[in-house]
Formats: sequence, C-alpha cells, structure tokens
Amino acid sequence: MLLPKLPKLLREYPDIQVEIAIEYGLTDIVAQRYDAGVRSGDQVAKDMIAVRIGPDGRMAVVGAPSYFAKHPPPKTPRDLMEHNCINLRLPTRGGLYAWELEKGKRRLNVHVDGQLIFNDTYQLLKAALAGFGLAYVPEELARPHLARSRLKRVLEDWCPPFSGPHLYYPSRRQSHSRLLFACRSAAL
Repeated sequence: MLLPKLPKLLREYPDIQVEIAIEYGLTDIVAQRYDAGVRSGDQVAKDMIAVRIGPDGRMAVVGAPSYFAKHPPPKTPRDLMEHNCINLRLPTRGGLYAWELEKGKRRLNVHVDGQLIFNDTYQLLKAALAGFGLAYVPEELARPHLARSRLKRVLEDWCPPFSGPHLYYPSRRQSHSRLLFACRSAAL
C-alpha cells in the first residue's frame, strides 16, 4: 500500500530518507521514536492525527478443499472448537490472537486451538492452502485463492468490515530529514 506512493514522495522530497518496519504488534511509535505508523483506523490512539490511506477490510475464515473433504464446514463460531485452526501469535497481545467474529450485535473473541502457530499471516495462508486447517486471514490476501477455488470460505456472515488502514502520527510536528514508519500488518 505504501510502496506505490513512494516514487512520487521520494521525487518530491529528495532530502528525506524513509525506513519501513513491519511489525505484528501494536508499536508505540512515540516510545520507539517512529515519525508515523500505519494501522487499522479503529486501533489508532485518540491523541494521534490519522489519515485514511486505504479502504475498509474484512477478515476471512478459510480452509482448503482437501481439509473440508475430511471435516464438515463450521456453521457457527462454536463449531470452530471441533476444527484444527491455525493460530497467529502476536508479540504485544500476550499470546495467541483470538479470532474477532461479529454478527449483528453479537461480538465474540474466539480462542481457537490447533497444531500450528505462526507469527505471520502469509504462513497462515500457506498452511491453510496446504490443507492443515482453518485460518483467519485478511480477505484481500485470500481473495485470489478463493477465486481459483484453492480455498473455501466459511462463517462469512461472522466477518464484518473493519476500519481500513490509516497513516497516523503524533500531533507534535517534527522536522526530520528521515521518516520512520511502523506498519502493523494488514492481518489485524
């Protein structure tokens, strides 16, 4: 998302240096001395200035046809307890990521269980494609595989849209010739 914008930015501001660090945790950009960060709009602290830089997103619960050949698709979030779910470990959330599901006014944080744990959404996707179990990944990441029927989506009505990515920074202005970004993965 940022890469396509960089050529114009770097041409217009030849004296700046951009460093991009991608982290799955919720980085405190002030404490870590970053100039700006990118994360979902609903995760930006109220005392920050935020500018939307992308559309809203959705998560998707997906599995490979080979997985569903041996396991019935879950019909409700409770059914996930009977499945081999591929977990995501987030460093700043104190452990495994709970799948955030919502339907109408019902909000659930589902702690799933499974044999595999990764700290990267691309690995979750690869494991799901290989038939190891169900993964909870950004819809945008799964879309090409869903279109080719390499993945099947389940519990779609439990995955509402969430606020898209925002560039955010402290309200104090800084005049650095170097711009540091902390990017929270689009997975969450």
